[in-house]
Amino acid sequence: MAYDRYVAICKPLHYGTLLGSRACVHMAAAAWASGFLYALLHTANTLSLPLCNGNAVDQFFCEIPQILKLSCSHSYLREVGLLVVSACLVFGCFVFIVVSYVEIFRAVLRIPSEQGRHKAFSTCLPHLAVVSLFISTAIFANLKPPSISSPSLDLVVAVLYSVVPPAVNPLIYSMRNQELKDALRKMMTGCFSEATNCPFSSA
Repeated sequence: MAYDRYVAICKPLHYGTLLGSRACVHMAAAAWASGFLYALLHTANTLSLPLCNGNAVDQFFCEIPQILKLSCSHSYLREVGLLVVSACLVFGCFVFIVVSYVEIFRAVLRIPSEQGRHKAFSTCLPHLAVVSLFISTAIFANLKPPSISSPSLDLVVAVLYSVVPPAVNPLIYSMRNQELKDALRKMMTGCFSEATNCPFSSA
């Protein structure tokens, strides 16, 4: 998304060339392949750990740090190493996103029209906020010291990086669609003017 916005705002005349169907397929394939490899490595390594503190994790899903708490083997250091490597990769992606947005903001601030600047910022800031929330909370969840760990804090952090970004992303990107906004406005107007026509009405 950061690269898409960078090309659209900083190099609009080259958008079709730099982000054609082939480039999109390559980026999607790279994301899926890296995600699959990441999951495979963590799953294989985590399942090889012997558990001596029971098999109930104090979380609503099998989060890796929670599983490591149940391990009684020093082989968990392999998993910690994988988490550190993952954090470094995520940090690299975050730096790429930040650099992209610095260039975007520099280009946007040179737009003479205030309406044009507002439109450009409105397409970038929500994405940057969601990505920042996801990366910061995921790194905190996996690298925080055990001394500040608690079940309630672990649950809040896990929800922030595993539930909130996927739930918010469709809302952010769909609300940029003018047709969807018009349809939603029309539906809400109909709900307020005539409650029986509202699809959410109990009737």
